[in-house]
Amino acid sequence: MLTHEQAAVCAMRHERIDINPEVMGGKPVVRGTRIPVEMILRKLGAGLSTAEIIADHPRLTADDILAVQTFAADYLADQDVIFG
Repeated sequence: MLTHEQAAVCAMRHERIDINPEVMGGKPVVRGTRIPVEMILRKLGAGLSTAEIIADHPRLTADDILAVQTFAADYLADQDVIFG
């Protein structure tokens, strides 16, 4: 599991993602919003399209959705996975 500091470094590599302890309890959010990365990922996982997510959250852009996915992939790439 990454520490808060490691997650913040990961967010710094992504200009559209912000981690601030004063916003949403320090969870990664789309910069300039209170929209958590996790919520966007869950909506994508549930089958919503980028257009549907933007309709639900008009402040988001297609580039924000791509940034969320890239952030998540980079975050997971830094994780140690233990099987079994």
